[in-house]
Amino acid sequence: MKIIIAGAGEVGFHLAKLLSYESLDITLIDIERDRLNYAEGHLDIKTLKGNACSLSVLKESEAAEADLLIAVTASESENIIICALAKQLGSKRTIARISNIEYTNTDKSISFSDIGVDELISPEELAAEEIQQLLDQSAFSNSYEFEDGALTMIGTQLGSNVPFVGKSVKEAASIFPDVHFMPIAVQRKGTQFTLIPRGDTVFEVGDTVFFITLQEGVEEIQKLSGRSNKPIKNVMILGGSRIGINTARELCENKFRVILLEQNKLKALEISDELPDLMVIHGDGRNSELLEEESIESMDAFISVTENSETNIMSCLMASSKGVEKTIALVENMDYFHLSQAIGIDTLINKKLLTANTIFRYIRRGEVVDMRTLNNLNAEILEFVVKPDSKVANHKIKDLDFPRMATIGGVIRDGRGVIALGDYNIMPGDRVVVCAMPRSIERVESLFL
Repeated sequence: MKIIIAGAGEVGFHLAKLLSYESLDITLIDIERDRLNYAEGHLDIKTLKGNACSLSVLKESEAAEADLLIAVTASESENIIICALAKQLGSKRTIARISNIEYTNTDKSISFSDIGVDELISPEELAAEEIQQLLDQSAFSNSYEFEDGALTMIGTQLGSNVPFVGKSVKEAASIFPDVHFMPIAVQRKGTQFTLIPRGDTVFEVGDTVFFITLQEGVEEIQKLSGRSNKPIKNVMILGGSRIGINTARELCENKFRVILLEQNKLKALEISDELPDLMVIHGDGRNSELLEEESIESMDAFISVTENSETNIMSCLMASSKGVEKTIALVENMDYFHLSQAIGIDTLINKKLLTANTIFRYIRRGEVVDMRTLNNLNAEILEFVVKPDSKVANHKIKDLDFPRMATIGGVIRDGRGVIALGDYNIMPGDRVVVCAMPRSIERVESLFL
């Protein structure tokens, strides 16, 4: 598969890094030689210096033979132009990263596919959706639903009061035989070490554990982990960015009580006019006195989405010190992800990472219908549709030649989720949710082709 990526920023580089595990023909285009040198030094890919809006550059990159062209430069207008040109040259599929969510919500009278753009992806819209989902599952640091909640992935940190700490997965299963969830990934406290749990894996205090669960299993995990899913109704947002405005709009529509703090007076007035149901405060959200005046201690959640990562982290720490239980910070540097639990912030989100992960699902082989890269973990969740001729079809899970660095978390059959154990027989049409380390994904995909 031949893939061209226009833009070697964080999104482009992260995409190229993920794809480098797949042994694909990848060409990365950028106008800055330093970015390309860095990519060449870390990844086994081709690079091309130049402006991807140039026909000569696109022709040199062999866009005419490309199976997929992904435009993720900093300019949305350039991304649209690049896709339009590449499509006319012969690229089979094109994806453009945009900032204006008006384009993704446009009516059917406007067709971007007619001008050569097959998919539009907005990082700001993805981040707003991520925040909404995190607020829906307030007890957990990460959550994601498959097929409208038939199966749910949730992540939580284990405290010393959790009854299965110090026990292996097999021992925990024998003590709690009627639970409706399965551990699929573990990160040890204070490390970047990710493991796929097996029967002899022992749960330790401070582990961040990700589970696949049925709806009834969510409450079970809350009880066992000592966490409560406190309903969130009062939310304070710092930053009138697109993400802040989109999040505030969605929350107001869902009858949340929302306060938005914006330092720029003119911008604060514009937001107030745009969202009349939103309380907008002009002021510096880093000022502890202002936060106390606005009763931050009464807030159920604090979301910081300014353009400065350090401001977002520090303001969330301040909110946490005032008793706010749920804190979410937007960060630009993906290295910060490994610090989230250590520094006391519930969840960090990165719109570039969300964008790269969303684009990545279009590249997967087999019948992949959904995918998710776990925050803080070097692991991915993929949802496959089983075809009649798939190697897994009509076989029990225990009989599959499944790689050790991957595990089946659950199966969705006829719209109902199942926590599938070794004796479960996988059938054509099933939707199988798999957790896998990057280097095992190619082998997992081959089982579902």
